[in-house]
Amino acid sequence: MKTVRQLLESKGHEVLSVTPDSIVYDALLVMAEKRVGALVVIDGSGHLAGIFSERDYAREVALKGKTSRTTKIQEVMSTTVITVTPDQLVDECMELMSGKRIRHLPVIENEKVIGVLSIGDLVKETIAYQQFLIKQLESYIQG
Repeated sequence: MKTVRQLLESKGHEVLSVTPDSIVYDALLVMAEKRVGALVVIDGSGHLAGIFSERDYAREVALKGKTSRTTKIQEVMSTTVITVTPDQLVDECMELMSGKRIRHLPVIENEKVIGVLSIGDLVKETIAYQQFLIKQLESYIQG
């Protein structure tokens, strides 16, 4: 099984982010343009301050009658963020995401966000690894 670092090498390290003072509407534009379900929130010192997801929008903006054009990210973002390190294994991340019912994992190294994994990234990698194992077993059985 690959490590998070290996997965990021093949997936890429792009980190889509907003600041706590960003307006929700602007964050939604980025999410729609990039076709992602969440953005990490990075404070002025470059550290992870939170995460803003489609769930946050639905629960904290839409359902509470706030407007996306005037609400700041800091008012609606999730501040308790579960993160992983580059040395963790993909299956550990999958277990963490399943257990915590989350869809995005920021990857932290030296107190900086160096990437973000989605549940889709992990599922794709898990399937590829299982297909590899199946081929190895078939090859072993065939002799």
